Amino acid sequence: MSLLEVQKVSKRFGGLVALREVDLGVEKGKIHAIIGPNGAGKSTLLNVIAGSVRQTAGKVVFDGQDIGRLRSDKRVRKGIAKTFQAGVLLGKRTVLDNIILGYHLRTEESFLGSIVGGFSARRAAVDTEEKARELAKTLGLGGWESKLAQDIPHGLQRILGLSIALATDPKLLMLDEPVTGMNPTETMVMMQLIAKVREKGVTIILVEHNMKAVMGLSDRITVLSYGEKIAEGLPDEIRSNKQVIEAYLGSGG
Repeated sequence: MSLLEVQKVSKRFGGLVALREVDLGVEKGKIHAIIGPNGAGKSTLLNVIAGSVRQTAGKVVFDGQDIGRLRSDKRVRKGIAKTFQAGVLLGKRTVLDNIILGYHLRTEESFLGSIVGGFSARRAAVDTEEKARELAKTLGLGGWESKLAQDIPHGLQRILGLSIALATDPKLLMLDEPVTGMNPTETMVMMQLIAKVREKGVTIILVEHNMKAVMGLSDRITVLSYGEKIAEGLPDEIRSNKQVIEAYLGSGG
């Protein structure tokens, strides 16, 4: 059963065609990777699904509903979350503040409102802080909560980005190059965390150049090249696909 269906989606930026009639079906509870060379349209596709970029043509259907006209914040509240390639949301705020912000992204309540509100708001703020601390501990950020996000190691910053996304309680989590810049040990830790998230029932779209991570985690893989889908299948099928090898895998990634 597909949680997400991308139907004939195209995106143009002026004269540049970033996506051309891309179809994508992501099954509930699975990890679906999207791979391809730089400029293939992978991040654009994620941004269309997230709502930060509006498609030129086609439909995006999530959990049975056409969400093509919904703002990105409305999509978050429906259960779509996305991490980013670089940085964290609030580098000059603490790790804990960043995770707390993730919880507020899913609700109508603002971060400021939780501070200046009445008793019920303060009680909710305490509950949210407790949840944030527990999530930090679960993902290996325990002991770092009071550190500024910009001051923690790169690998932990990537985990913090994952934590912020998970704090929104997503049904669909989109990971945009989650192991970029990580050493082998950090990469293995992140892969284990991603697998753990999937075990909790969260559906995942993974965009990543690290083929060890892609092949080790994915249930299904879609390959883009110059904005078009050129292949889709199981990891072993993609690994041996001659067109994919010529367009991407054989080029050194």
